[in-house]
Amino acid sequence: MLFGGFDIVVIVLVIFVILVLFAGIKTVPQGYRYTIERFGRYTRTLEPGLNLITPFIERVGARMNVMEQVLDVPTQEVITKDNASVSADAVAFYQVLNAAQAAYQVSHLENAILNLTMTNIRSVMGSMDLDELLSNRDAINDRLLRVVDEAVQPWGIKVTRVEIKDIQPPRDLVDAMARQMKAEREKRAQVLEAEGSRNAQILRAEGAKQSAILQAEGQREAAFRNAEARERLAEAEAKATRMVSEAIAAGDVQAINYFVAQKYTEALASVGSAPNSKIVLMPMEASSILSSLGGIGAIAREVFGDAGNNSATPPPPRPRPAPVRSTPPINPPSPNPFNPDQER
Repeated sequence: MLFGGFDIVVIVLVIFVILVLFAGIKTVPQGYRYTIERFGRYTRTLEPGLNLITPFIERVGARMNVMEQVLDVPTQEVITKDNASVSADAVAFYQVLNAAQAAYQVSHLENAILNLTMTNIRSVMGSMDLDELLSNRDAINDRLLRVVDEAVQPWGIKVTRVEIKDIQPPRDLVDAMARQMKAEREKRAQVLEAEGSRNAQILRAEGAKQSAILQAEGQREAAFRNAEARERLAEAEAKATRMVSEAIAAGDVQAINYFVAQKYTEALASVGSAPNSKIVLMPMEASSILSSLGGIGAIAREVFGDAGNNSATPPPPRPRPAPVRSTPPINPPSPNPFNPDQER
């Protein structure tokens, strides 16, 4: 099949139209922005999706990634305010907000951000002491973020984060810091131990004080109660003595006999229960006691005279003679001075 000149022209035109369409249709992926230049001058920015440009007149200038990107800052030497040399490395996160500014305001964008971050790391960390540098890493990150973000704003860049990954002091400085930390901890331990010992002694002293107070209060209460008991006993004895005295004054011979017999019995009980008494040689028969009571009654009659005869109390009974023993006693019984009926 032979093609004529017209057919060839038509085919050429169709191929040209297809090429023009392919040249004018631009597909921008998500997360990117394309800048369009017309005869070398920036005109607009293509958004993600299908876009049309004028073929042979407009062209894509720069393909900018607008996703957040990470930039690793290499290790660098920093001299602190107190002349300590440390090594520090960091990482920075940035994002392109304006594709045209990022494409046409700065050349080699990543290298520019990297050098700017390194310079500010040396400036910020060099204005701080070593102790402050090691203990205030968050403050360093905040200052770096603020300084670097202000510097890259004309480029259409937003620095989202700047983080210090590691700070490495010299080895001898690390050893000195370790010794200092150990000394501080030992001092703190000794202080805590001393405070604990002092508190324990204070608590023991307070416990002894409370114990002494309670013991003194107990002794005072016991003494008070003993005094009260003795007072009541004395009152009872005084009352009994008063009653006996009143009975004696009234001529009651039986009261005298009862009082004397009670004291006599108590005296015998005291002699018999003494710890240093082993053998007691004295008349303990009931007849001797009754004889003594009889003698006491006779003395009372002699003292009171008629007052004793007028009383209705009968004379005390005479004691029965003791039974005769088969074996004579070794020591004859001594005469009872209180019995008037016994021969002297």
